Amino acid sequence: MTEFFDALETRSPAEREAAQMAALPAQVAHAQAHSAAMGEILKDVDAASVTSRAALATLPVTRKHALLDRQKASRAAGGDVFGGFSSLVRGPAMSRIFSSPGPIYEPEGSSADYWRAGRALFAAGFRAGELVHNSFSYHMTPGAFILESGAHAVGCTVFPAGTGQTEQQLEAMVDLKPNGYTGTPSFLRILLEKAKENGADIRSLNKASVGGEACPPSLTAWFKEQGVDVYQTYATADLGLVAYETASREGLVLEEGVIVEIVRPGTGDPVADGEVGELVVTSLNPAYPLIRFGTGDLSAILSGTCPTGRTAPRIKGWMGRADQTTKVKGMFVHPSQVADIARRFPQIRKARLVVSGEMANDQMCLQVEANEVDDGLRERVEGAIREVTKLRGDVQVVRPGSLPNDGKVIEDARSYR
Repeated sequence: MTEFFDALETRSPAEREAAQMAALPAQVAHAQAHSAAMGEILKDVDAASVTSRAALATLPVTRKHALLDRQKASRAAGGDVFGGFSSLVRGPAMSRIFSSPGPIYEPEGSSADYWRAGRALFAAGFRAGELVHNSFSYHMTPGAFILESGAHAVGCTVFPAGTGQTEQQLEAMVDLKPNGYTGTPSFLRILLEKAKENGADIRSLNKASVGGEACPPSLTAWFKEQGVDVYQTYATADLGLVAYETASREGLVLEEGVIVEIVRPGTGDPVADGEVGELVVTSLNPAYPLIRFGTGDLSAILSGTCPTGRTAPRIKGWMGRADQTTKVKGMFVHPSQVADIARRFPQIRKARLVVSGEMANDQMCLQVEANEVDDGLRERVEGAIREVTKLRGDVQVVRPGSLPNDGKVIEDARSYR
């Protein structure tokens, strides 16, 4: 039994980085030529010059709300339902269209394992000839199809269970004796608890690939006690597989077909490895060529490589949402505004806006880490707060390195009692 899904997983980090940077200019050029939306977003970009992470970091970030806005505008005008982001046309090259909340419409290409989920399932121990009980939804959204295509790539047979109907699902599991489960961790727990309650024998189930929800270590340990090894998979309808858990249980390994950056929320500025920020992904998928797509999820790069021998970079996993937009005294304050204020002062290394007080008595305090402090810094920063947000706020200068490393640019500490 081979230990890795393919040889790409064990390339040296330098070899992987060189290959991805070599593929990047062609993908940017492809996006400009075959995706109307990306062509407009990247209209002033010289694709041939985007050959490094530093060059990539100069390109604009496209966040999910912007993708939705473009889709809505295009549909209202009777245009492309994908808002110009897909390079596929309906027919043999586009096997399915999905709808996520918004609605946001996503295409599925016809290539085998289009979502690249096979790598995650293989790392979770799924092998050819096994039966997978797939409890992700087969209705409108792509979750079930992402994992099903990955199971087929590994060589598994799939039972399309979908969601709900716990009793019928347990009956099928008793009869068919699946080896693995794909679905949410919460529904897997329901199945295991109901099986114990009913005396249903589903001991054939020994592994699972879960997603769509957080699965904390305590829950993973509970599953282990029930005889099921559970591994987390991080995938999205826009990007397919982004990262996956391995037997090392040390973060999530990045998929080979994506380039990941961690940026300060509200900006496109990369942060240092280890610092928490927004996960921004550039997809090397030619069918849906998203360049610097802001997922809205917080994470951080882990140092070193996976003890299993996989050499791709790793992230800590899902650490919350990056969109921390907060309403203060009836006005929205955005992370991008905090970044704008900090950017005006070279002394400021990091900033965090704390909103406190009780309802109808909001107070703002901008905490800043500064290398140098002069007598007029606080006053000038307070002026910038008023100019940018149209609200008054205090400034607190703290020592470098003292602000929490949790990715928060805006902390809502108000009391709602």
